[in-house]
Amino acid sequence: MAKIKVLFVCSENTTRSQMAQAWLTHLCGDRFEAHSAGIHPGKEVHPFAVRVMKEVGIDLSAHRTQSVFDVYKSGAVFNYIITVCDQASAEKCPVFLGLVRQIHWDVPDPSDHGGSDQEELQAMREMRDAMRDSIEQWCLQSKDSLNHTP
Repeated sequence: MAKIKVLFVCSENTTRSQMAQAWLTHLCGDRFEAHSAGIHPGKEVHPFAVRVMKEVGIDLSAHRTQSVFDVYKSGAVFNYIITVCDQASAEKCPVFLGLVRQIHWDVPDPSDHGGSDQEELQAMREMRDAMRDSIEQWCLQSKDSLNHTP
């Protein structure tokens, strides 16, 4: 059976969407094929995102950022587009052809937290853990809804 394709989109594809992609692959990769992209992609995955994910055994060091518009132009088809940014940014996301469902999760950008490096790292850890919880719940809900589809 083919995997369900999911694209996570955030503003820069440097933190939130990268973590969401990694968590979905880690927790439910047997059922889902996860990808990520950004509306205005940064140059690289945020070093603190790489660091805090490494703390839980997930390596983001080889991940690269990409533009959601490049993904769109490629003609890729997804079953789900999940925006993990503020609502205003999510509204800039293109509508993909063949899209089954678009979902928005309002996830604050931990790099906007400010403060010292330690405070920013703590904000990254909190977002990492919250993202894991969201992905776990979504995997369970998706499994239930797929099992009850006629």
